[in-house]
Amino acid sequence: MITYPDNSFLCALYRNQDNSVQALEFSGELTEPLRVTRLLLWEFRQSARFQAFRNRKDPSSGYPMTEAEKMIAKVGEHLEGGKLKLAHCDFLSVLATAEGISRSRTFSGGHRSFDVLHVATALALDAREFLSFDSKQNALAAAEGLATPLRVI
Repeated sequence: MITYPDNSFLCALYRNQDNSVQALEFSGELTEPLRVTRLLLWEFRQSARFQAFRNRKDPSSGYPMTEAEKMIAKVGEHLEGGKLKLAHCDFLSVLATAEGISRSRTFSGGHRSFDVLHVATALALDAREFLSFDSKQNALAAAEGLATPLRVI
Protein backbone atom coordinates (compact mmCIF):
# COMPACT_ATOMS: atom_id res chain seq x y z
CA MET A 1 0.00 0.00 0.00
CA ILE A 2 1.39 3.39 -0.98
CA THR A 3 1.38 6.09 1.67
CA TYR A 4 2.14 9.66 0.61
CA PRO A 5 3.00 12.46 3.06
CA ASP A 6 2.83 16.22 2.81
CA ASN A 7 5.37 18.69 4.11
CA SER A 8 3.79 18.94 7.57
CA PHE A 9 4.40 15.22 8.08
CA LEU A 10 8.01 15.40 6.90
CA CYS A 11 8.68 18.40 9.14
CA ALA A 12 7.26 16.47 12.09
CA LEU A 13 9.61 13.57 11.29
CA TYR A 14 12.72 15.69 10.96
CA ARG A 15 12.18 18.42 13.53
CA ASN A 16 10.87 18.12 17.08
CA GLN A 17 7.40 19.67 17.24
CA ASP A 18 3.99 18.96 18.80
CA ASN A 19 3.06 16.19 16.37
CA SER A 20 6.50 14.55 16.06
CA VAL A 21 5.68 11.64 18.39
CA GLN A 22 2.68 10.69 16.28
CA ALA A 23 4.67 11.05 13.03
CA LEU A 24 7.52 8.90 14.37
CA GLU A 25 5.13 6.24 15.68
CA PHE A 26 3.21 6.11 12.41
CA SER A 27 6.35 5.94 10.26
CA GLY A 28 7.73 3.21 12.52
CA GLU A 29 4.72 1.04 11.71
CA LEU A 30 5.09 1.34 7.94
CA THR A 31 6.06 -1.89 6.20
CA GLU A 32 7.53 -0.18 3.16
CA PRO A 33 9.40 3.07 2.53
CA LEU A 34 7.50 6.33 2.61
CA ARG A 35 7.11 7.68 -0.93
CA VAL A 36 8.29 11.22 -1.67
CA THR A 37 8.54 13.17 -4.91
CA ARG A 38 10.99 15.80 -6.06
CA LEU A 39 8.24 18.40 -5.57
CA LEU A 40 7.72 17.38 -1.94
CA LEU A 41 11.47 17.25 -1.27
CA TRP A 42 11.87 20.71 -2.78
CA GLU A 43 9.05 22.09 -0.62
CA PHE A 44 10.61 20.50 2.50
CA ARG A 45 14.07 21.89 1.80
CA GLN A 46 12.69 25.30 0.84
CA SER A 47 10.63 25.52 4.03
CA ALA A 48 13.65 24.61 6.18
CA ARG A 49 15.76 27.25 4.43
CA PHE A 50 13.01 29.83 4.79
CA GLN A 51 12.72 29.14 8.53
CA ALA A 52 16.49 29.65 8.83
CA PHE A 53 16.16 32.95 6.94
CA ARG A 54 13.39 34.03 9.31
CA ASN A 55 15.51 33.10 12.31
CA ARG A 56 18.50 35.05 11.01
CA LYS A 57 16.32 38.17 10.67
CA ASP A 58 14.50 37.62 13.99
CA PRO A 59 15.90 35.00 16.43
CA SER A 60 12.46 34.60 18.04
CA SER A 61 11.04 33.12 14.81
CA GLY A 62 11.95 30.19 12.62
CA TYR A 63 14.93 28.07 13.63
CA PRO A 64 18.71 28.25 13.24
CA MET A 65 20.52 27.40 10.00
CA THR A 66 22.26 24.48 11.73
CA GLU A 67 18.87 22.90 12.46
CA ALA A 68 17.70 23.41 8.88
CA GLU A 69 20.91 21.85 7.58
CA LYS A 70 20.50 18.83 9.90
CA MET A 71 16.93 18.31 8.70
CA ILE A 72 17.95 18.45 5.05
CA ALA A 73 20.91 16.11 5.64
CA LYS A 74 18.75 13.57 7.49
CA VAL A 75 16.27 13.44 4.61
CA GLY A 76 19.22 12.78 2.28
CA GLU A 77 20.43 9.96 4.53
CA HIS A 78 16.96 8.41 4.61
CA LEU A 79 16.72 8.56 0.81
CA GLU A 80 20.08 6.85 0.46
CA GLY A 81 19.26 4.32 3.19
CA GLY A 82 15.84 3.40 1.82
CA LYS A 83 13.59 4.77 4.57
CA LEU A 84 12.28 7.21 1.97
CA LYS A 85 11.74 6.24 -1.65
CA LEU A 86 11.80 8.73 -4.49
CA ALA A 87 8.60 8.18 -6.44
CA HIS A 88 8.46 9.28 -10.04
CA CYS A 89 5.25 10.54 -11.54
CA ASP A 90 4.12 12.39 -14.62
CA PHE A 91 3.81 15.99 -13.42
CA LEU A 92 1.79 17.02 -16.46
CA SER A 93 -0.77 14.46 -15.35
CA VAL A 94 -0.48 15.70 -11.75
CA LEU A 95 -1.15 19.26 -12.92
CA ALA A 96 -4.18 18.12 -14.92
CA THR A 97 -5.54 16.28 -11.86
CA ALA A 98 -4.77 19.28 -9.66
CA GLU A 99 -6.69 21.52 -12.05
CA GLY A 100 -9.71 19.24 -11.77
CA ILE A 101 -9.50 19.18 -7.98
CA SER A 102 -9.10 22.95 -7.88
CA ARG A 103 -12.04 23.49 -10.21
CA SER A 104 -14.34 21.29 -8.15
CA ARG A 105 -13.19 22.06 -4.62
CA THR A 106 -11.27 25.34 -4.18
CA PHE A 107 -14.16 27.79 -4.61
CA SER A 108 -16.05 26.05 -1.82
CA GLY A 109 -13.09 24.91 0.32
CA GLY A 110 -10.43 27.56 -0.17
CA HIS A 111 -7.54 25.13 -0.75
CA ARG A 112 -3.93 26.28 -1.18
CA SER A 113 -1.93 25.44 -4.30
CA PHE A 114 0.55 23.06 -2.70
CA ASP A 115 -2.21 21.27 -0.80
CA VAL A 116 -4.01 20.57 -4.08
CA LEU A 117 -0.74 19.52 -5.76
CA HIS A 118 0.13 17.06 -2.99
CA VAL A 119 -3.31 15.45 -3.06
CA ALA A 120 -3.11 15.22 -6.87
CA THR A 121 0.35 13.68 -6.56
CA ALA A 122 -0.91 11.09 -4.07
CA LEU A 123 -3.66 10.16 -6.53
CA ALA A 124 -1.17 9.93 -9.42
CA LEU A 125 0.93 7.52 -7.36
CA ASP A 126 -2.15 5.40 -6.55
CA ALA A 127 -1.62 6.08 -2.85
CA ARG A 128 -4.21 4.78 -0.45
CA GLU A 129 -3.18 6.93 2.53
CA PHE A 130 -2.33 10.60 2.77
CA LEU A 131 -0.34 11.87 5.75
CA SER A 132 -0.85 15.45 6.87
CA PHE A 133 -1.26 17.37 10.09
CA ASP A 134 -3.33 19.99 8.25
CA SER A 135 -7.04 19.38 8.86
CA LYS A 136 -8.12 21.27 5.75
CA GLN A 137 -5.73 19.32 3.55
CA ASN A 138 -6.90 16.07 5.14
CA ALA A 139 -10.51 17.01 4.33
CA LEU A 140 -9.48 17.60 0.70
CA ALA A 141 -7.62 14.27 0.55
CA ALA A 142 -10.58 12.43 2.08
CA ALA A 143 -12.97 14.08 -0.39
CA GLU A 144 -10.74 12.65 -3.16
CA GLY A 145 -10.95 9.14 -1.68
CA LEU A 146 -7.71 8.94 0.28
CA ALA A 147 -7.53 7.62 3.84
CA THR A 148 -6.21 10.20 6.33
CA PRO A 149 -5.11 8.21 9.38
CA LEU A 150 -3.38 10.94 11.39
CA ARG A 151 -4.92 12.66 14.38
CA VAL A 152 -4.61 16.39 13.85
CA ILE A 153 -3.48 18.12 17.04
